[in-house]
Amino acid sequence: MTAPGVPPPASSPASVRAPALAVTNPSGNRSRVVVDTFPFLIGRQGDNHLVLRDNRISRTHARIAVEHGEYFVEDMDSRHGVYVNGQRSKRSKLHEGDRIDFGFQDSYRLVFTLEEDELNRFLGQISAAAATGASNLSKLRSLVEVARALQSSLSTNDVLAAVVDAALSVTGAERGFLLLGKDDQLEVSVARDRRGAPLDISDLTVPRSLINRALRSRRDLLSMTFDPSGAGGVSPDMSVASLELRSVVCVPLIQVRTGSLQETVAGTLNETVGVLYMDSRLSAADLSSGNREILQTLALEASTILENARLLDEERAKQHMEEELNVARIIQTGLLPRELPAEGWFRAFGSSIASRQVGGDYFDVRQISPDLFACVITDVSGKGVSAALLAALLQGAFVFAAEAAVRIDDVMSRVNRFLYERARGEKYATVVFCTVNRSGELRWSNAGHPKPLLVRPNMEPQSLESTGIPIGMMDIAAYEVKTIQLEPGDKIVLFSDGVSEASNTQGECFDKRRLKEILRAHASAGCAELHAKLVEGVEDFSDGCEQEDDDITMLVLEYQP
Repeated sequence: MTAPGVPPPASSPASVRAPALAVTNPSGNRSRVVVDTFPFLIGRQGDNHLVLRDNRISRTHARIAVEHGEYFVEDMDSRHGVYVNGQRSKRSKLHEGDRIDFGFQDSYRLVFTLEEDELNRFLGQISAAAATGASNLSKLRSLVEVARALQSSLSTNDVLAAVVDAALSVTGAERGFLLLGKDDQLEVSVARDRRGAPLDISDLTVPRSLINRALRSRRDLLSMTFDPSGAGGVSPDMSVASLELRSVVCVPLIQVRTGSLQETVAGTLNETVGVLYMDSRLSAADLSSGNREILQTLALEASTILENARLLDEERAKQHMEEELNVARIIQTGLLPRELPAEGWFRAFGSSIASRQVGGDYFDVRQISPDLFACVITDVSGKGVSAALLAALLQGAFVFAAEAAVRIDDVMSRVNRFLYERARGEKYATVVFCTVNRSGELRWSNAGHPKPLLVRPNMEPQSLESTGIPIGMMDIAAYEVKTIQLEPGDKIVLFSDGVSEASNTQGECFDKRRLKEILRAHASAGCAELHAKLVEGVEDFSDGCEQEDDDITMLVLEYQP
């Protein structure tokens, strides 16, 4: 019978599913802590099983308990609470992958896992081999050190060093090197002697051609015993003989593909990621049957560790990129106008939704004088970071040009030259730049952008024609300026192609027909309400379908003298 609060014993080492916590501290460093005592106490006080050095965390903040083989996290009446997957909880059942926080985003983060016990798993893999040829106490001690490193360390180098130490103990070899492939070359990652002391990389003087030959031989384990007298053994290359080596052992590290901690698939022998190399000057390596099996197990462990490290690096790089993109998105959002005129003779309302974290659309509204406003909407070719950078560059160029001269054709020509000189025609942008004065005169130039629509009550929405090619395509381009007289209550709707090309789950496009239907139905509404109706119409049409190709930008101008 199992005592209360203690998980039942497993029937075999391979069946053990050990609870553990992946701990990320405020600096981003990670460690792994096995939950092997119940109740398992968590807090800032030193007598807890997991001590978290954060003054905001209570002395004993939480505990993990087990009941009938199931695990629970409980709040120990802490000041700031316990959160499981973002939800505050007094007591919550834990499942694999659950995230535990303590009320602060910049504090410790825990992830609960039920993993196959690494120590028992590894010892289970070597048990048969140890029974047949590796029962020596020092060898087993080295193997346990490898398992202990697997259990407690998230440092790839520490675990690989333990693997090399264990391989040296098992074989009796004098020196061990773990080499990893990089750009078709082998580079030393770990270098140790039999006493565990680090070696210099230059101590590996064996020709790399010999090691590469071992890899190309496609054998699980390649050993060569060199007899200097030439009687017996394998006759070495002259370069090897000059090194006075007694024996060399090369164990290929086979590429593995890891789906989870319990699912590891080894590739073929020609898919090698490196080699475990050992040599001796005084005695031959012990490669009895059991020792060979242990070496193969160590090689598989090293290969698995390297694959896990690669996946972790990829995840960290992805997370770093996402963090940088999030910062870029915040900066880009900050470049949009913070306030738009909501009262008086000229009013405006706009929004821009990037299809990715950052986009290539932007709009701006600037008051040039009490009687004149300038407005611009732009869509840069391409998407992502490069388009966002160019959009920010163009925004600055338009601001500078508009302040220097309010002649629309002059502004367009200046910005066109500015973009062409920097992108040489490889990047371009569609632009509508317009001005509205107090008398109601609308002047605009359209460089290849979707045609804005004039919305007037009791009238079909009217398109404002294009007047030139996109900016940045040619160093010399003319941009004609058009003029129209606005009437009180008129609205000008400017939008990017992400609006008309927004798609739904059936692959249909929103198109201008649906856009005009909304504008006709709400022609008498103010700019803010009309904008809201447009956004609602696009959202209802797309029905949650993610828009991967185009940013959705809208700007509604209203003339109310």
